[in-house]
Order: sequence, then C-alpha cells, then structure tokens
Amino acid sequence: MTRVAIALGSNLGDRLGNLRAAVAALEEVGVAVVRRSFAWETPPVPADQPPFLNAAVLGETSLPPAPLLAALKGIEHALGRRPGRRWGPRPIDLDILFYGDLHLETPDLTIPHPRIAERAFVLAPLSEILEGPLPVLGTSALHLLERTGLQGARRLCAL
Repeated sequence: MTRVAIALGSNLGDRLGNLRAAVAALEEVGVAVVRRSFAWETPPVPADQPPFLNAAVLGETSLPPAPLLAALKGIEHALGRRPGRRWGPRPIDLDILFYGDLHLETPDLTIPHPRIAERAFVLAPLSEILEGPLPVLGTSALHLLERTGLQGARRLCAL
C-alpha cells in the first residue's frame, strides 16, 4: 500500500456535500482514507466564479498512479463534473498531491502536484493531514503556508 495525499475542491452546488461524496467514493475505488482535513472556504481563482470549499485527505492505496488518476476522473464525472474552461467553476475537483515519495512527470500527470507551494487553498488543508516535511518537497505544508499567507482561506467545518 502506498500513502497518497489528495486535494478536493468544489464551488458549484452543495459544496460540502460534494466533498463528502467524493471522500466516500474514494473508499469505493480503493483508497482507504486515514485522515481528512477540515473544509476550508477560499476565494476563487480566477475571481469570476463562486468561492470554493477545499479539503485534503491522506489515504492508502494499491492503485498505481495512472489508474488512481483514472479513478479520480471517474469520481469527478460521477459527481457531475464535465469538461469546461481551465480553472473554471466545478462541482468537484480531485488532484493527487503526493503518491508516496514518487516524483513523476508524464503528459497526463505530475507528482507532486506542481503548484502546491504557492496555493493556500491546498496548503491549509494539507497542513492538517501531513505534519513534518512533505514528500519530495522536504519542507512542511505549515512552513509553506506561512510564506504564502492564508490568501483569504478560512477554516469552516469538519469534512
């Protein structure tokens, strides 16, 4: 089993319900969720859309990276996500942040997720599920969050 960190985001419909449904679906596709962050409300980027709820989960899986990505895309589709503009509004967004200590760059998948260190909406929930140095990056999410600031993120409720 490999330890994985997955980011979740939603800014359409029942945002908290979407996050909770995605966590339940992770269990169904072979990701045993062992820790989950609180839900954080964050300003949208770009700003011409509703605010997001973001969260992160730590899990264990036997799925290799590409099949895990395919499973996440299947969950997104099942929860109503359809192709649209990049970084546009969506009922659910699931991203692999870390997959063990793997560093991977393919046309379809980059691990660790390339923009972790600059995004408070990822770092705030990630800091709740992973303490100490992050895989590959070598520094903590909390340290990175102190550098970026909260960027308007605020902790809301349990996931």
